[in-house]
Amino acid sequence: MVKDVAEDFPATLMEFESRFTSEEACRQYLVQLRWPDGFVCPHCGGRRSWSASRGRIMCCTCQHQTSATAGTIFQDTRKPLRLWFRTMWYVTQQKHGASALGLQRLLGLSRYETAWTWLHKLRRAMVRPDRDRLSGRVEVDETFVGGDEEGVYGRQIEGKALVVIAVEERGRGVGRIRMARVADASATSLHPFIQKSIESGSTIHTDGWDGYSGIEQKGYRRERTVLSGKGKKAAVRLLPGVHLVAALLKRWLLGTHHGAVSADHLDYYLDEFTFRFNRRTSRSRGKLFYRLVQQAVQIQPTPRNAIVGGKPAG
Repeated sequence: MVKDVAEDFPATLMEFESRFTSEEACRQYLVQLRWPDGFVCPHCGGRRSWSASRGRIMCCTCQHQTSATAGTIFQDTRKPLRLWFRTMWYVTQQKHGASALGLQRLLGLSRYETAWTWLHKLRRAMVRPDRDRLSGRVEVDETFVGGDEEGVYGRQIEGKALVVIAVEERGRGVGRIRMARVADASATSLHPFIQKSIESGSTIHTDGWDGYSGIEQKGYRRERTVLSGKGKKAAVRLLPGVHLVAALLKRWLLGTHHGAVSADHLDYYLDEFTFRFNRRTSRSRGKLFYRLVQQAVQIQPTPRNAIVGGKPAG
């Protein structure tokens, strides 16, 4: 019986190593995931093609040539696809993520910057633009990422980054999450995040902060729990999902990346944390590899100079 495309992935390291032994094997896997229903020309939409030289695919209708890597994060790479595949396998097999230094050592790369850039390209593939929004009853609150600052209180921001977190309530547990860095804790910043991350009609569970006021006029029900004067323990008890995720996020940034994450790149680390957290119950690490490759061929390429907004870190 032919294996369904959605289940076609190596389940173990042995299967991975035996399957992706050549550039052609890697290329064919990219073709399979990029065009699961058969080739579609990116230029004219034609469905018929033939194989051209150097791994290229030529459209029979318009003669346009493309490839499995064109228009993806692998475009213009000078490194073998086998190295990319080994990187994606390594990244998805690490429960707490991978650092650039660890990847450099694993692959024997001469330059740390190469490993750093690859990880950032892959982080961009960890979030689908069309992913489903959260639904049901959802906790929403903010947390700071960064060191303590003297004279900075409440929701003020100086050198720290403010991250808003949404967590689906699932009985005593938590469901899926969404998170994003925001400029401040005003309605102008918080409302767009809610609309982008949570289905209309859902119940938004927040504290008494005014930045969430008016969300009811945008199609949501709001459950408001005033925490002022009740202390930090009360906040943890009344919004447990958000506080759990915030604590895990900070521990992850400190443990895996040693806290060396610049504000310029924080959004992509949040994407990686979300990708891993939402798939934490997956029994197959191979399926995480499949999902990452699948999404990597669906997003546009990002040149290194567009990624580097500052000094590489993490």
